[in-house]
Amino acid sequence: MRYRQLGKQGLRVSEIALGSWMTDVSSAEKQDLARQSVVVAYEQGVNFFDCADAYSGGAAERFLGRSLADFPRDELVMSSKVFFPMGEGTNDRGLSRKHIMSSIERSLKNLQTDYLDLYFCHRFDPQTPLAETLTALSDLVDQGKILYYGVSEWTPVQLLEAKLIIQARGLHPLSVVQPQYNMFDRYIEHELLDVCAAHGWGVVCFSPLAQGLLSGKYQKGQPIPAGSRATYQNQIQALLTLENLDKVAELTQMAKAAGVSLATYSLAWALRDQRVSSLITGASKPAQLLSNLQALSVSLSAKEVQAIDELFGFKKFHRQVG
Repeated sequence: MRYRQLGKQGLRVSEIALGSWMTDVSSAEKQDLARQSVVVAYEQGVNFFDCADAYSGGAAERFLGRSLADFPRDELVMSSKVFFPMGEGTNDRGLSRKHIMSSIERSLKNLQTDYLDLYFCHRFDPQTPLAETLTALSDLVDQGKILYYGVSEWTPVQLLEAKLIIQARGLHPLSVVQPQYNMFDRYIEHELLDVCAAHGWGVVCFSPLAQGLLSGKYQKGQPIPAGSRATYQNQIQALLTLENLDKVAELTQMAKAAGVSLATYSLAWALRDQRVSSLITGASKPAQLLSNLQALSVSLSAKEVQAIDELFGFKKFHRQVG
């Protein structure tokens, strides 16, 4: 396993993390298969396990807590998130101090731990004063319930506003940002990665396989595999356009020329930038996890990276005036 620093923090995280967004906990059989993936991940050196209170209504946290209970806690980097509704009450959502304080207690109980290494604001909450949210998170650091806190899918402007409040109030600093990042969604390359690097924030990316579009399961002219995510999830269904599948076909050939699977190739591409601390990947079975980990031994050449840029017509945004 290879590890990278979480931005300027002393914490080191595995380049490949195991996420729980799509973990199927609907039956004992599926939980057993998912637990095998957790065990294999730990045995292979994965130390970063990501979750959220909203995943499966809390069931994903409880599953992960049971699955990690037998491993030394000090070897693990455990994370969860807060924001999305967790009940019908008017305060059962968002980033108010009340919701944060109740949510952390529930997440700690679910995950069977006294503290979380990372705690994320799952989204930005325009209804709550930013200072209230940041003060609550800083207080959790003081209480020893979290070690570092971060955000997911916040804009650079929101991040910089947060930093100004943190500095003015002498709060514990924000440490990590969790954005979406893959070949089909490269918005963080325009500005966010530069901002994070400048301020020392770690970047841990979710959906590096574009909701499964880059998994290799979906090919033009082929039926959607039975039981795959595209049979029930709107996000991947919306991505299965002819234009996108044409790109997948070309990427599949590039991966084949490199002697690896499309998923492995895609993860290696996302890890080419050292500003990315870790990629949060899912795995419904150990074989998928082991395939993901093969990305650590693959390096794309400058020519391959350029070919991918040309395939997607990607150019970093730059506005020339005058």
